[in-house]
Amino acid sequence: MSIGPCAGPGRFESTFIGLFFFGWDRLTKTQHLMVTLLMAVGTNLSALWILVANGWMQNPVGAAFNPQTMRMEVTDFFAVVTNPVAQAKFVHTVSAGYTVASVFVLSVSSWYLLKGRDIEFARRSFRVASAFGLASVLSVIVLGDESGYTVGEAQQTKMAALEAMWETEPAPAGLKLVAGINEAAQKNDWEVEVPWVMGLIGTRSLSRQIPGIHEIKARNRGRIINGITAVAALETLRQHRDDPVARQVLQATQGDLGFGLLLKKYTADVRQATPGMIDRAMHDTVPRVAPMFWSLRIMVGLGFAMLLLFGLGFWSTLRSGCRARPWLLRAAVLMLPAPWIASELGWVVAEYGRQPWTIYGVLPTHLSVSTLSVNSLYGSLTGFIGFYTALLVVEIYLMQKFARQGPGSLGTGRYQFEPAHG
Repeated sequence: MSIGPCAGPGRFESTFIGLFFFGWDRLTKTQHLMVTLLMAVGTNLSALWILVANGWMQNPVGAAFNPQTMRMEVTDFFAVVTNPVAQAKFVHTVSAGYTVASVFVLSVSSWYLLKGRDIEFARRSFRVASAFGLASVLSVIVLGDESGYTVGEAQQTKMAALEAMWETEPAPAGLKLVAGINEAAQKNDWEVEVPWVMGLIGTRSLSRQIPGIHEIKARNRGRIINGITAVAALETLRQHRDDPVARQVLQATQGDLGFGLLLKKYTADVRQATPGMIDRAMHDTVPRVAPMFWSLRIMVGLGFAMLLLFGLGFWSTLRSGCRARPWLLRAAVLMLPAPWIASELGWVVAEYGRQPWTIYGVLPTHLSVSTLSVNSLYGSLTGFIGFYTALLVVEIYLMQKFARQGPGSLGTGRYQFEPAHG
């Protein structure tokens, strides 16, 4: 399934980004404000369609496999757009972007204040960044809680891995703050837990259980065995599209088709799968626990650290007219990389936690790889890495350059370090 409108907002957004950055001397203030608003609209539209597509891959609603065409087809576009996983992801991701921008402005403003330059400008930008950042990071945290609930509903495997929950616990489950994860023994050697909290986050109740990894694997083993029948029926339909028996069998077992396809990693003919192959496919259905567990906790820890920073910054603007103490300004400067790290860890949790699926429960990752040659893939990957690394270097250079120049780079005659006009 593809969602075509992704490309449109991207071009729309890119056009106005260029006008935003290079139109200072060529557009009136009203025109530049309109360009800014249109850039924001384009950015959010782009994020919406990308995250609707990603949310569908995480929770494939509103679509069904058509054995006649041998592809997934949309059956309810409204269900795809209103997918609760996609909606939570959209607001959570956009709020995270606002948080990144707020920390950047707060950090640069704090650096100006520590250097004693452009004081009035820095105080105003510090105040705005503190207030907007506080609202943004609160939104990230609240929507993070909502994302936890949607994960608990749609992706119980990911939830169990995130919480290193090997056994199904009595409801309501506790939240593990830290744990000594023993992947080999499939248990935690030790853990520090807050009672009830995970049950409330994952189920919004005190009575519903969150299944543990061992229970999920046992359930998935049964689905893999049932999926063998579905895969066999699918392969029969590929040869004989109108076979009524194969169509009926596939219809009855289609929900487990993706689990049967997991065996394709170990054998071309899933009907010949051995118990050992089935066990390996069963273990594949759960990602490694330690990377998931610690990525989430580092991300959440950074989120609450930013909440504290924005809270203290906003409080200082109310109490002392934005005359923040030097230790708070230094903390804001040091916090500059935190939102980027947190954002990347968020994608690790989302995408690594989806494994072994490209489309959750439907299409295994190993079956969705490119059919290009290895050399072509390496060439393409090298090109992408080189191009985006160059963009990253240019972006960091420009951000550092204009941060050092400060508002004087606008050439308004109102700020320090403005270039002399000859």
